[in-house]
Order: sequence, then C-alpha cells, then structure tokens
Amino acid sequence: MIIYLDFDGVLHPDSVYNQRNKGLELRAPGELFMHAHVLEEALAYYPEARVILSTSWVRMLGYERTLIKIPAKLKLRVIGATWHRQMVIGGQDSFNSMTRYQQIDRHVKTNGVKRWLAIDDLHSGSESWPTEQLHRLVQTEQSKGLGCIDAQADLNTKLMEIQY
Repeated sequence: MIIYLDFDGVLHPDSVYNQRNKGLELRAPGELFMHAHVLEEALAYYPEARVILSTSWVRMLGYERTLIKIPAKLKLRVIGATWHRQMVIGGQDSFNSMTRYQQIDRHVKTNGVKRWLAIDDLHSGSESWPTEQLHRLVQTEQSKGLGCIDAQADLNTKLMEIQY
C-alpha cells in the first residue's frame, strides 16, 4: 500500500514560506508537521504502508533535505518521491505543468503501483482529479489539514478500503 503525501495543507496549514536566510516558516497558528502524529497513528494499523512524497518541498529543497525535515516515525515509511532531478531536461521541468493527479498517476504507472491513496489539500481544486479516482483521494482543508476530524475519518475509511 502506497500513500502519496503532500505536506502543506495536510500535515500543517498551507501557509509555509521559504525565507532566504531563515528557511521554512509557517505563517499560521501551529508548527510545521503538527498533524504528522495523526497520520502516524492511522498508519500504525498498516505496517506494510509506505509513503511517496508528492509535495513541492522535494522540488524546492531536494529529496534528502526534505527527508531531514520529516518527523522520525513518518520518515521510516518514506521510500521515494514523485519528482526527481532527472525530470528536469534542458532547464525545463515538465512536472510543473502537471496537476497533482497527473504527477501521481505517472508514478503509479511507471512503478506498477496497485494499492494506493493520496492525501492532499489540492489547492487547485478536486476538479483536476478524475471522478473515477476520487475514492483514492483524502482531500483536506488548507487551513486544517489532518487536524480536521472529517479528514481523519475519511483517511481511516479509505485506508480500510484499500487494504483489500
């Protein structure tokens, strides 16, 4: 089972800015990764679950620097990312013009992933997500992320559904 994981609007509010001399800063109440424990607790029932990062942090910071930021328990489940440096050809990054669903779908098809779901706030809206694939999406609110009880319930339901 693979979990495609966005950070902003999921593990903390979608108000993170990369300050030149300060690094990453959350400009909303709370702290970075404040809801990571919710995901960790939900995944505790699924020891086989692995995480693929589908966050813009990987493009911004790089995979290794992104891993350093992730809480330890969650980091143990991470096995890759949807974006890699090799995707930039001749200074062009076609990944930037893809929707989050297209990015994930590309990874799913390239790697033959069968059981998966995505957790994302989809700030561009769920209309970019095909209706027939909405059962694979846990959509969170940008300001609440997994701190929202409804999102937690949806996550737990969908984890049980893809288990089989």
